[in-house]
Order: sequence, then structure tokens, then C-alpha cells
Amino acid sequence: MRIARSIEEAAAFEPCVLTIGKFDGVHAGHRALLREVVALAREKNLRAAAMTFDPHPACVVAPERAPKPLLPLEERCELMRELGMEQLFILHFTHEIARLSAEEFAARFIRGVLHAQVVLVGENFRFGHKQAGDPALLKRLGEREGFETRVAASVKRRGIVVSTSAVRSRVDAGDVSMACRLLERPYALSGEVVHGFGIGSKQTVPTLNLRPTAEVMPRNGVYITRTRDLDSNRRWNSITNIGFRPTFGGDELSIETHLLDPLEGSTPARIRLEFLRRVRDERKFPSPDALKAQILADVAQAQKYFRRTNAAALRG
Repeated sequence: MRIARSIEEAAAFEPCVLTIGKFDGVHAGHRALLREVVALAREKNLRAAAMTFDPHPACVVAPERAPKPLLPLEERCELMRELGMEQLFILHFTHEIARLSAEEFAARFIRGVLHAQVVLVGENFRFGHKQAGDPALLKRLGEREGFETRVAASVKRRGIVVSTSAVRSRVDAGDVSMACRLLERPYALSGEVVHGFGIGSKQTVPTLNLRPTAEVMPRNGVYITRTRDLDSNRRWNSITNIGFRPTFGGDELSIETHLLDPLEGSTPARIRLEFLRRVRDERKFPSPDALKAQILADVAQAQKYFRRTNAAALRG
């Protein structure tokens, strides 16, 4: 996938089928849209292209209301590449860009810079100054500027319209199972493994302690997870606690993961945690032994979950 971070680089792109959006999360709705772009580009012998923004437009026009991102830009780019996108223009969003009218935006970028032959957007697409442009206006502008406009229907999962805000609210609430359905993959946190407080190895169970790069955290509690070493192919079933270790009077947020499978070899330096199911709230226990007993019960529940999912995969 060719990535352009300037207008000059993007102007060298080939004629394309284009989609435009923030694509934060690259959720099921985004994925359906991007797959349609790829299919349409192949049909018309054009390039599959997307235009996105950095920073998030809200960070420029209303920073006090800017949402926390679900994914770093690099991960968004990688997921779009995996879906078959061939050209990606990352527009540096500024106050000048925010002041462009919908007509100016279409003429300058859609047709002028990116040479779009077809533009495919979602039903809720908005563009231009104060988001005055919508798909209906985009169609009219396309007739004038010489590109075709198509509108993709919203995607639903379990009766919920998939959106970035819907994913964020499910993650915030700890409903990682539903977040997984909305994303078409588990919600995940990645980062460095850091030294903990040494409590787990001495009084409860040993853990890996994660310093995440993401800003959106699942609600405090215990989760069934899958852990991957980012520097190798090693993977483990696991159980993870997000919280403040109230049994030990903790006051710093920690993310502690206990591996259900043996850790063979060195301790990983960087890991990725995939959140599969919420087990329970974090709570204070009367003693370390009581906490350890609960952790072992949580482990048993997680092992049952993995046996069931593995059996279902074999049947499927």
C-alpha cells in the first residue's frame, strides 16, 4: 500500500475508487466499506484508495470534545492494508482545511489531488466547513466535477448500528464480547512489559505487566484474554486484571496478565492483549490468600471458555 502524507505525494497516485473517513477502530462498518471499495476498484480497473486525517478533525475544531482514539494511526494503516487498500492519503488536518466549504474540499482533494473516478461513502458521511456536506451534496458535486458517488448502507450487529462511538461505549463499559462483534476482531491493547510490584510472584500468581499505548481502556475488572508476543510468534491463553489492586492498597492503574500456558523461553518485551470476555469486577479481598483463591477460580473459568471455543472451532 502506498501511503502519502503530503498533497505532492498524493497527487502522484493513480486514478481510483475513493473512500473518505477517520476510520478510527476500523470496525465492521469500515471494513464492509473498504471491502466494497476494493471490489469496485478491481471491477473498474482502478486503484482502491482512502483518505483519512491526522490529527482527528475534532482535535482541531473542538479539542475539548475530541474523542480518545481506539487505534493508533499506524494500526489503522496496517488494518486497511490487510483489507486490500492500495493507496492511502493521510491529510494533515488544520484550521485551514476545516474552513474549506464542501464544494472547495471536493474540487481540491477528491478530484484535483486524488483523481477519484468513484467515491464511496457511508450514509452518515459529512464533509466541509461545519460538516455542511452530506452524501446528497457529494452526488451533486460529483456530477459537476466528474466523479461518480455511491453510498454504502450502515452495518448492524445484534441490532446495533456499528459506529466508532458504539465500539468505544462498549469498551468503556467492559462489554468486550459485543465490542468484538462490532469490530470483527477482539479489542486489543499493545505495549511494553514493565516491572510490577513483585506481589503476584510472591503472594498470588505471577503476571506480565503491560504499559499500553492505547487511550481507551476496558472498564476495570477481570477479563479472559489472549496474549501475543509482538517480537515472535508465541501466543498464550491468559486472564487479565485491569485496576488498582485494592487488596494491596494500590493507587496506580495496572494491567496484569496471568498466562494459562507455560512461558517457555525469555519474558516477552512487548505484548498484545486481546480481550475476549469479561469475568467480573475488580474488588478488594480480605487477604492475599482469598484473592489467590479467586484468581484460581477465574483461571478455571477461562480454561473452560477456551476448551469450549476450541471445541466449537473443531466442529465448525
